[in-house]
This record gives sequence, structure tokens and C-alpha cells, in this order.
Amino acid sequence: MTDKESISRLFDLWNLAVISGDPDRVLECYADNAVLLPTLSARVRHNHREIRDYFEHFLAGEPEGKVIEKNIRIFGDIAVNSGLYDFHMHRSGKTVSARFTFVYRNYPKGWLIVEHHSSPLPG
Repeated sequence: MTDKESISRLFDLWNLAVISGDPDRVLECYADNAVLLPTLSARVRHNHREIRDYFEHFLAGEPEGKVIEKNIRIFGDIAVNSGLYDFHMHRSGKTVSARFTFVYRNYPKGWLIVEHHSSPLPG
């Protein structure tokens, strides 16, 4: 049985991939058919090629995420983690505050992101 702490750790693994600066390492967190609605782009990303393109640009800012609030629900082989996070962009020194939703599916090789929505906080 999966617990909420296990799902919470999936963000930590994703964030470590982001901090690594390697877009291919970030892609390992996403299912082949994942969809990304990214924080700093108006274009929806529908596949690994498009998701990789986004992260190539996003990672250039040297981001590091920190969860401010999380809300985890588990429905069998599907889990949802939504809430608020901040990204400190080490290159510019700026912080981007955003809302997030990660939807995970448990595949034979483990949990992968199937849907990721992130949007800047208003105002």
C-alpha cells in the first residue's frame, strides 16, 4: 500500500532532478504520454520531446523548488499532489511562486508523472 509520505517523496525526487540541471533526468520522472502545463510558458507540452524542450530553457535559470503547501490524495494506482510551491531561480536571484498539480500513475517500474500543471500565483 502506498502512503502519503511516499507520494510526497516523489516531489523531492523530481526536485533533485530539476536541481541537477539535466533535462533528461527530469524526463525520467514523466510517463511517455505525460502532459505538462508549465509555469513559465503558455504552450502545453504533450510528449517527451516537448517537455524536454521546456526544461532545457527552465533549467537554465538554475531553479530549486520548495513546497509551501501540499494536498495528497491516493486512488489506487493514481495519486494527486496539489498545492503551492516556490522556485528560487539561482541565476537571477528571483523567486517564482506558483500553484501545482502533479498526477502520478503507478506503473510496473514505479510512480511516474502523467499530468503536471504549474501556474504562477496571481498578483
